[in-house]
Order: sequence, then C-alpha cells, then structure tokens
Amino acid sequence: LERESPLRRALSSCQRRPPCRMAVDESAANESCVGPSSEGAGKASSCEGCPNQQACAAGAGRAVDPDLEVIAQRLAGVKRKLLVLSGKGGVGKSTMTAQLGFALAARGLRVGLLDVDICGPSLPQMLGLRGQSVHRAASGWSPVYVNHPDDAAAADVELGVMSVGFMTPSDDAALIWRGPRKNGLIRQFLTDVDWGELDYLLVDTPPGTSDEHISLVQLLGATLGPHDGAIVVSTPQEVALLDVRKELSFCAKTQLRVLGVVENMSGLAVPLRSLTLRDADGADATGPALALLAERCPELLELSAHVDVFPAARGGAEAMAASFGVPFLGRVPIEPALTRACEAGRRSLPGSPDVVRPIADRILASTEMEREAEEAAASMMDGSL
Repeated sequence: LERESPLRRALSSCQRRPPCRMAVDESAANESCVGPSSEGAGKASSCEGCPNQQACAAGAGRAVDPDLEVIAQRLAGVKRKLLVLSGKGGVGKSTMTAQLGFALAARGLRVGLLDVDICGPSLPQMLGLRGQSVHRAASGWSPVYVNHPDDAAAADVELGVMSVGFMTPSDDAALIWRGPRKNGLIRQFLTDVDWGELDYLLVDTPPGTSDEHISLVQLLGATLGPHDGAIVVSTPQEVALLDVRKELSFCAKTQLRVLGVVENMSGLAVPLRSLTLRDADGADATGPALALLAERCPELLELSAHVDVFPAARGGAEAMAASFGVPFLGRVPIEPALTRACEAGRRSLPGSPDVVRPIADRILASTEMEREAEEAAASMMDGSL
C-alpha cells in the first residue's frame, strides 16, 4: 500500500488539473498544413480532410497550455535534453539509456533519467533501484538516486531516476491504461519532478510514434534548444529498420532534431577462450579442444569468434541514417558482459569492454558538452585526491 500511494496521488492530481485545451495532433496534419497557430488554421483549402480541422478552426492551436510555462521553469536548470527513441521494441532503448546515463555520470556530469515507458518500465532494474519508492518534498517529487557504494564505477556518480516502476504496488502489477491516463502521468512527471541542476536529462520512451511520443514533443517543444534532440536506436535487420524509419519520419514531421542513430546488437564477438565447444553428440568438449589448440596452435587462442546474429539489411542503420540525412553515432555489439551488467543494475563488470563509451563521446561532441565533461572529470579527480 505504501508503494501504491504515490501512483494514486499522481492520478488524483492529474484528474484535478484543468484539462489541456491543446487538442491538435500536429503529427497527423496534412502535408500542406498552414500551421495550427495560423489565422487560417482549419479554414484553408489545404485543411480539407485533416483530422485536426475542427479543433484548429475552433482555435485550439492558438490556445496556450498553462503547463508549458510550469515545465519550462522545472527544466530551466537542465542543459541538455535527449529523447531515446525507436519505432521498434526490443532494440535496446532502455539498455542504451541506462548505460549512457552511467557513462555520462562517470565523467562527473549531473545526469537524470526519466522513464516514460509507462507499461514496461525497465530503468529501475537496469540501475539497481528495484524496490525503491518516490518521495515528495515541498519542491515536488524527488528523483531516486543511484547509490552503489560497493561498485567503484558508480560510487561517485550523480545519477537520478524517475519511473512509474517506483510507484506500482508490485513489480508484477500491470498498468492497463489508455492513452489519456498515460499522458496524464507523463505530464505529471514533467511538471512535478524536481531535477534541480542537470547537465543531461535522458528520456527513455516506449516503442512507436503514438500518444507518449506526441505528448513529449508537445510538452517539451518550447524547452528544446539547438543541442537537444533524439537518439534513435535500431538493430541491423530490416524488420527493425522498417519501423525505425517511421520514427525518423516522426522526428522530421514534428521538427525534433535527430542527434544520431545507434546500431545496437551489431554482431557478437566472443573470445575463443570464452566459448563453450560441443561435439557432434552435444557433449561439452571445451577442455580437450582448448588444450589441443594450446599445444598445436596457441596463437588461435588470442582470436575472437564473430557472428552477425542480425545480418545488416541494405547497409543497416548506418545506411538508413545517411538516407535520412542524420548522423550515425556508431555500433554497439552484443556484449554478454553488458547484458550481465544490466541484469545486475551496474554500469560495467570488471575487465569487460566499455562498448557504450564511444557513443557517449560522440553525444558529448554533438551536444557541445566536451568542455563541461573535461571540467567535471577534473573536479572529480581533485575531489578524490
């Protein structure tokens, strides 16, 4: 009951709010839309057949949502806002959000993670925060902060998280909600969470181009600066690219800047010494095989086996990014150690490769935060002496 009360309070608060008068879905507008704020909105010949015609004609596009000013004030101390998007589920958006959060915070930057995947929140697990609950202070909801004193890689990071996963009565409880209720909670997150001063706010989203995404773009639109935007995640195969192209089209239609595309699960590389080898009957033959290699061809033991688990279709995510004229941030392989780290709620495991760091470096460059990262890292070093 104690963990359920924040969710009940949030929904109650959403219901008490005056309804938002903005009822125009700009992503569904006609190609020749004159703009919902135009004096000719809903009346021009190009408005014929548009689902927004009636709302625009009534002036909905010119109405001001009172929460927009509240959100702008809440996020005034946030330097960079990044939305992690993908049209496809299961491509690793939450993994990328969590690990980018760890990577940026490890440099001494102040990072917040907002989980708006209302029906499938994953960040509490991936940040090692399951079982935590949200606390309300006089200034609003307080994020839950990562605190792993036993983990040297995460001991000194400033990484706050907000998720509906902190509010449900149990980890297995399903939120069977329609769009308006989900949108109400997203609005509540944006208006009520006290992030304070942040270098980065990363928003983990569900797959698709639906209610949650439209709400985010509409509510955050006025707060987005030239260095804010979307990180779009895909895997290499066509079944994923097909849906991710729709996400890139959504960004173009809503004028959301795409900072770059990440190709996740881009091949599997396993050191030969780490492989389990089996004979024709399925029995484990690893020991004898490795011993034979060590005796007759030891140099082979220094190699890795590489498999394209998801073969890249027509050039994969890099070619897709080029076709849309957006940056390609790089590839992240299937790394078993990274999977284990996410399961454990950690940044990385000792001795494992930091496969997300190159992506974080490129994001720092594209958002012009390299100098701040260098200064924050130097401050961390000074503080540890």
